[in-house]
Amino acid sequence: MTLSRRTILAGGAVVAAAAATAANGAGPSNAARFSLKYAPHEGSFKSRGDRLEQIAFAADQGFTAWEDNEAAGRSVADQTAMARALQQRGMTMGVFVASMPRWSEFRPLLGGNDEADRERFIADIRASVDVAKRLNSKHMTIVTGFMDRKLPVEIQTARVIDVLRRAAEIYEPHGLVMVMEPLNTLVNHPGVFMSSVPQGYAVARAVDSPAIKILADLYHEQIQAGNLINTLDSCWNEIGYIQFGDNPGRNEPGSGEINYRNVVRWLRGRNFAGVIGMEHGNSIDGRAGEERLVAAYRAIDAA
Repeated sequence: MTLSRRTILAGGAVVAAAAATAANGAGPSNAARFSLKYAPHEGSFKSRGDRLEQIAFAADQGFTAWEDNEAAGRSVADQTAMARALQQRGMTMGVFVASMPRWSEFRPLLGGNDEADRERFIADIRASVDVAKRLNSKHMTIVTGFMDRKLPVEIQTARVIDVLRRAAEIYEPHGLVMVMEPLNTLVNHPGVFMSSVPQGYAVARAVDSPAIKILADLYHEQIQAGNLINTLDSCWNEIGYIQFGDNPGRNEPGSGEINYRNVVRWLRGRNFAGVIGMEHGNSIDGRAGEERLVAAYRAIDAA
């Protein structure tokens, strides 16, 4: 069952309020806080100004979290300013990407024969500790890279587990958690090593550390396998972070086939208190799309 246009319009009161203030270029400033920690990112509200202005706007709409995949590459001054802005608005910092070296070259091959790939990964993990502390972030995204087509998958799996154990030892003393993101191979990332939440579950269980968990991006999992709620339920003990995005299109809930109202009901039943990254775009450009984004999250949050 999908979210229909009528479901989105169930957030009509929110849309009406937004429309009433649109002429002034701002949304409602004292909107009720969302019940779950949905986390927009830079670009979710790009018509509202720069990164810090977008954070302020998101807070005014009732969002209580933020995520920034690119944060590790920003200057110390930018990281500090973002952390200060989030703290002032009582917002939780979600994930940033701790390591994705040479992605455009279809690397790293963490399970391959090149030890340099693993050493670069470990260096990134070490460097990310200071970034996490600066941002007051607990969770960092990692990707396990691409398949080495010349090696048996069993050998690659063992090597990935070994390097993640090394990485976990770096994070454990700081109470930090790296979350492995399985990526779909059918639309966006052919050739990646980790392509499903159950595969991530097997690796996390083998690493056996509180510092290594799964990032369940439901856009990717829907494409790769579907069966979202049953998969979450089966793998729940190893899931540390969740991201939303509808399919097809990777836009806001209600723009595709996933019944996010049911997902939210299930998460609420699990008493989930973590961050839910809004890892998607807006289906409509400009301010109309931004208002639709807020209304979509109001609709599912009311489930």
